[in-house]
Amino acid sequence: MGKDVEVGGHDHYGPKDYQDPPPADLFDPEELTKWSFYRAIIAEFIATLLFLYITVLTVIGYKSQTDPAHSPDQCGGVGILGIAWAFGGMIFVLVYCTAGISGGHINPAVTFGLFLARKVTLPRAVMYMVAQCLGAVCGCGLVKAFQKSYYNDYGGGANELAEGYSKGTGLGAEIIGTFVLVYTVFSATDPKRNARDSHVPVLAPLPIGFAVFMVHLATIPITGTGINPARSFGAAVMYGKDKAWDDQWLFWVGPMIGAAIAAFYHQYVLRAGAVKALGSFRSNA
Repeated sequence: MGKDVEVGGHDHYGPKDYQDPPPADLFDPEELTKWSFYRAIIAEFIATLLFLYITVLTVIGYKSQTDPAHSPDQCGGVGILGIAWAFGGMIFVLVYCTAGISGGHINPAVTFGLFLARKVTLPRAVMYMVAQCLGAVCGCGLVKAFQKSYYNDYGGGANELAEGYSKGTGLGAEIIGTFVLVYTVFSATDPKRNARDSHVPVLAPLPIGFAVFMVHLATIPITGTGINPARSFGAAVMYGKDKAWDDQWLFWVGPMIGAAIAAFYHQYVLRAGAVKALGSFRSNA
């Protein structure tokens, strides 16, 4: 059983059987000279490209299989459950493959949350987001290049607010959905949790993939499920219709707010960041 951080009688912390990594600098010039920095950016680009390629193909395939003009079986195809599995399963696979190289973000909202928690530097966060968005555009571009008619006929996998739902409902769905995802990322990679529960081995990509799966089940009928600005941006760029762009702000504002709330909740409530800061202030006073 791990030991929680304790503030002693002299306002200092008790011993711990785990080691928190030091907060990342806002800007680290030395980082820009390392191949590992650029290798991580490439990994994020390729991972997001593969993520969009597989998932958008799944969405388009499902819509074509249930189109009355092409198939009399309206219950055919993978269904919403299969689409959710495609998104969650790909995140599981890609996070597993890239976690040791880039951290396996594959999502600007995850990167933003980790930046707020001082897990990554500002240049790394910005470059990751750029790589993720470009990867998403290229992934959707491959789908469109290989199946242009299907891509255009079945919406290009673009996220849009469904009819009957208000902007507020869509925004709330994106905020809460992204909170679930980013909160899971923090929990699955928390060194304190890993030390405390070392007798229960947990493969971090698994709960992260399941979080994506569960959120898709809940929010596909509302927004098509964004919770990943790069995913929504890449599909909108390649599809190019007005509706996808009109709702685009939902898929940036919502995920970024959800990620910020998750970062604050994990770092300052669950990990008692506010208490640590106060104890440090008192010890230096």
